[in-house]
Amino acid sequence: MLLATLWIALGGATVFLLASGIKSKGTQPCKAVEINIHGVSDNFFVDKKDILNTITVSESANPVGKATGSFNLKKLEAELEKNVWIKSAELFFDNNEVLKVIVQEREPVARVFTTTSATFYIDNDLAILPLSDKFSARLPVFTGFPSDKKVLSKADSSLLGDIRTISLALQKDSFSMAMIEQVDISTQRMFEMIPKIGNQLIVFGDATDVEVKLQKLKLFYKEIMIKAGWNNYSVINLQYKNQVVAKRKGAEDIAADSLRTLQIMQLLAAKAQQQANDSLQMIQLDNNRNTVDSTMIQQSIQRDDNYEPAAGVETTDGPVVQNAAQPVTINIKPVTVKPVATKPISKPVQKPAVVVKKPVQKPKATMQNKNDY
Repeated sequence: MLLATLWIALGGATVFLLASGIKSKGTQPCKAVEINIHGVSDNFFVDKKDILNTITVSESANPVGKATGSFNLKKLEAELEKNVWIKSAELFFDNNEVLKVIVQEREPVARVFTTTSATFYIDNDLAILPLSDKFSARLPVFTGFPSDKKVLSKADSSLLGDIRTISLALQKDSFSMAMIEQVDISTQRMFEMIPKIGNQLIVFGDATDVEVKLQKLKLFYKEIMIKAGWNNYSVINLQYKNQVVAKRKGAEDIAADSLRTLQIMQLLAAKAQQQANDSLQMIQLDNNRNTVDSTMIQQSIQRDDNYEPAAGVETTDGPVVQNAAQPVTINIKPVTVKPVATKPISKPVQKPAVVVKKPVQKPKATMQNKNDY
């Protein structure tokens, strides 16, 4: 009993001393604020001054000199985490009454432009981050993202994950980071890269085997582009396994061109047929309105002495056109025009022993009948 009473007395004394120590420690003033920011490499979108201002506003006073027991550390952590650039915050006092502030900052991994020209950053957790007035991160740029909503669909969230994968792979490779200007997102949610040198379109496809595709692109640039020239190819396709398919600039699809040529010829033939029909309708309209009378045709016939009207053409009122109102069908056939080889004309050189003969002029063929036309 005596031993038990002794242990109880020692325990109570310990609790009393501890409580007294905590109470007295809470009355000690805060000597300093030490802020540590983690999770960033070269980008600092939130600085120590911003964090200190948040603490000062939340406590309504300068934290230095204020009693340590009066701080609501949980409230301060929640206020700091309201900043979109702060992923997490942890606050505590050490044995020297120094307020320790440990902040985990969000680090952007890609900059995204939507189809509506809105822009934002994303981090490793796919959180959408706004632009900052303090810094502009040097990151891979992706254009053509289909949505700018804060709450994304499952498909758009998956597309953001592909953007993160490709962006991180580009940043790991200094060559690819230096060569790629931007990455476009097609309507099929595939990726197409635009290089900084040359006018090629790099068809990247989806986000599978990203590092393998970038390695193939690097080999193609080092082994082919340097020898063939930077502007010799228009398309570089990396989607195929174990190969790179490149299209030479200026190469045309013969089948597509042939189809286009046929369409143009059909269009020209249709226009010619339409013009012929319009001309025929104008003649019929003029005959109906009597704008072309027999005297005009008679005057035209008298200009040719060799004209002999066919039987059944003349009437009592004068010659008229027979069956002028019948429809006319015009078949247009393609005509191949061959170039005529012409010999160069050289000036005659007068030499003492050479006789130049004049070319013999052949009589021109004359048409004996009007129907020869």
